[in-house]
Amino acid sequence: MLTVLVDYESGNLHSAEKAFQRMAREVGGGEVIVSGRAEDVARADRVVLPGDGAFPACRRALDAVPGMVDALREAVERRAVPFLGICVGMQLMARRGLEYAPTDGLDWIAGEVVRISPGRDDLKVPHMGWNDLVIDHAHPVFDGIATGDHAYFVHSYHFRVDRPAERLAHVDYGAELTAIIGRDNLLGTQFHPEKSQAVGLRLIGNFLRWRP
Repeated sequence: MLTVLVDYESGNLHSAEKAFQRMAREVGGGEVIVSGRAEDVARADRVVLPGDGAFPACRRALDAVPGMVDALREAVERRAVPFLGICVGMQLMARRGLEYAPTDGLDWIAGEVVRISPGRDDLKVPHMGWNDLVIDHAHPVFDGIATGDHAYFVHSYHFRVDRPAERLAHVDYGAELTAIIGRDNLLGTQFHPEKSQAVGLRLIGNFLRWRP
């Protein structure tokens, strides 16, 4: 069993690598590697797409890796391997993002990535720090995770889904912000599970055991 964390020079992957490797040891999740090679994604049994920064820059960086987008589409769309997007990696699953300029996403989950509008002067953007998850729909990755558990966020844009069933969890920040999306073999977290202590590690372990 091989899990590949995609390295496309969009963020520091050190903490994510350590968290996934730790949980792989604990749950018998096999090997975890960080790679920027399309060939490794092509042989992966699970794929994780992290991401930090602005949506357009992350999309350009992903496109710049030879063969990577094609390898992701082959793995996710045709082989249906379990996939997890994290932060901007989750946002890239959208039809498009509206940060700075409209930019096409991978179009795996219907919706757009839009700027957070809390509607209150005391709530600043970016949404940064700990917030309480609200579970909207049951899913195997929520084993041992419940409404009220904390996760760590740093973002100014969030995923506005077209289909409510594909928003698995949200947080309240003046308005409801999407926290977790998913359908079929696809999952995405707006928060950083590798920075979310016990809850994040639990989610990573559940993902490594998950069989869609």
